[in-house]
Amino acid sequence: MNIEIERIIRTRKYLLGQIESLSTESLNKIPEGFNNNIIWNIGHLIAAQQGICYVRSGATMVVDEKYFLNYKPGTAPTEFVDESEVAQIKSLLITSLDSLEDDIHNNLFKNYPLWTTRYGVDIPSIDDALQFIMFHEGLHSGTIMALKRLV
Repeated sequence: MNIEIERIIRTRKYLLGQIESLSTESLNKIPEGFNNNIIWNIGHLIAAQQGICYVRSGATMVVDEKYFLNYKPGTAPTEFVDESEVAQIKSLLITSLDSLEDDIHNNLFKNYPLWTTRYGVDIPSIDDALQFIMFHEGLHSGTIMALKRLV
């Protein structure tokens, strides 16, 4: 297994464990001072990974487009995410990485184009993209932990 993907999976499984006992209502709650909620942040991890790896490289995403459009950067929660959709998002948190690993193994990203993040970091390859995803997931993990204390 790709070591970066393995680390991302471990982080995501930890996050799933942290939110396991929360109700659907708690996952959807937007505390005062925040513009999003826990389930949006979880969905955003999926959307960001799809955007960074697939969209940036011109490849077809492996998740339904709605998970990209509803959770991509610049979006915010607009409706209540019901229990079945929460379960789907939680599942995609891991299965999207299984697909990514297969696609990396099959050289889907061999012509990954250089781009610069909003943080000024140059990303010239899929390996660098995975490193950036780990950084990005750390940022949102902190947000999820802060939100968890408030719901």
